[in-house]
Amino acid sequence: MTKYWLNNFAIDDFITNALKEDFYWGDITTDAICASIDNPLFEVYLTTRQDGVLCGCDVFKRVFEILSKNEVEIEFYFKDGDLINKKDRIAKIKGNARFILTGERLALNFVQKMSGIATYSRQFQQKVDKYGVKVVDTRKNTPNFRLFEKYAAKVGTNHLHRFNLSDCVMLKDNHIALYGGSITKAVVEVRKTLSHAHKIEVECDTINQVKEALDNKVDIIMLDNMTIEQMKESCAIINNKAIVEASGCVNLDNIEEIAKTGVNVISTSAIVTKAPTLDLAFDYCS
Repeated sequence: MTKYWLNNFAIDDFITNALKEDFYWGDITTDAICASIDNPLFEVYLTTRQDGVLCGCDVFKRVFEILSKNEVEIEFYFKDGDLINKKDRIAKIKGNARFILTGERLALNFVQKMSGIATYSRQFQQKVDKYGVKVVDTRKNTPNFRLFEKYAAKVGTNHLHRFNLSDCVMLKDNHIALYGGSITKAVVEVRKTLSHAHKIEVECDTINQVKEALDNKVDIIMLDNMTIEQMKESCAIINNKAIVEASGCVNLDNIEEIAKTGVNVISTSAIVTKAPTLDLAFDYCS
């Protein structure tokens, strides 16, 4: 993923607000411990306790840059997207102990969560790579954490769905319901004001809806919660005249069967919402 996503101007507000939440009234433990130590220097390693995909290095570093004003130095031995193995030393953190101890938990929260998503999403993508199918995320994100979650999903799969509501028209069942269930009427309305630069996607629950969406020459047809047989039939009907996306109840056990139906894209919230955090920790350099 391109680095501009996590440029300082894009992430500093998020990190600053997180520091305020954790540190607004100070760190009474670290303040007390370091009070009698002149220039308390500290050195620790960021290590992993399980295998996974690393993600969030720049965010991790930025926590300490904002907190310490460059009194903490961080040297990473891996980069985002790299495979890491249990007991690997990921980075060395050295500098003023006050800032290292105060920023430890927040920095870990970011990198653990993001690495967990990258790790889990890569497992999904690897299941379908041989079919040429893309695994993408959804907009089921943690509020105000979307930038980090989508970045992590991208690191894991190399693909993404729309970032926000202005990226693409997506006519879902409730939109279509406003027009009495008519996909045609809904598509006609959105085309009145739609930019040439935007695609139209329609969510379909039935074969008849697939046919209607195809008749309206939409760009993407989502097969929502269909059976494997319905997906196969839909792909045959669409016959490469639109991008076919499958969604609904996708997991590691069934994603390969879905990929075999002929769809182009499989979207699932699971790669973000069900991803476990990766177990990373600070270990003292003894």
